[in-house]
Amino acid sequence: MRRALDLARQSMRWGDVPVGAVVVGSDGAILGTGANERELTGDPTAHAEIVALRRAAATAGSWRLDGATLVVTLEPCTMCAGALVLARIQRCVYGAADPKAGAVESLWDVVRDRRLNHRPEVVGGILAAESSALLREFFGRRR
Repeated sequence: MRRALDLARQSMRWGDVPVGAVVVGSDGAILGTGANERELTGDPTAHAEIVALRRAAATAGSWRLDGATLVVTLEPCTMCAGALVLARIQRCVYGAADPKAGAVESLWDVVRDRRLNHRPEVVGGILAAESSALLREFFGRRR
């Protein structure tokens, strides 16, 4: 999570919401990292999780990331929750809850819908205070 927090800080440099993500393989090796890049790239899908999943798939040589863990500073939205299910991520670990758009526990529970063929484990609240502080700092500057 500390690496994801470092990535989140990077995204603030280009004016994006501070969210960072890391995909860790079952052997503990980092497969891919990402920070929010929507402002940087003009891509509405360039959320930290999507960027990290794309890089992890390239490293693994497969879109199937069986046994991998996605670590992210903010609870994933519906798009990112769907992507981690499709990538077959085993576990999603997140920092701050997102009561406005969170889709793995807070607002929706997309990843554990019984109709899906894959349901990752979810662990929330890891270094939540640090993740929340970055978000408060970012949005405090914008107001």
